[in-house]
Amino acid sequence: MTNLQVRGENGTIEARAKHGVVWGPELAVLDQSVFPMLGHLLPYADTVFNHRLVSTLLEEVPRLPAGVLTDEFARDLIELGQMVLDGQGLYLWFLKD
Repeated sequence: MTNLQVRGENGTIEARAKHGVVWGPELAVLDQSVFPMLGHLLPYADTVFNHRLVSTLLEEVPRLPAGVLTDEFARDLIELGQMVLDGQGLYLWFLKD
């Protein structure tokens, strides 16, 4: 399962997604040249996106093929990503459990 959090520069958790996403074959085979942000996620490691990376990440979400992310997770991703863009010193974390 992959979960999302917004964290501040000092590591404090500012927000959490309500929904997670299971790592499946649809996510694993994303073309990295088409989806450079989501295509570089790993099934076994946490990934952190800064303000600039979140901008590119949010551009990818509407273009994703059906079934890669659940609608609930996509909504959480957009909401938390926008929180990072609207704030200062915030990071979007993809956390593996």
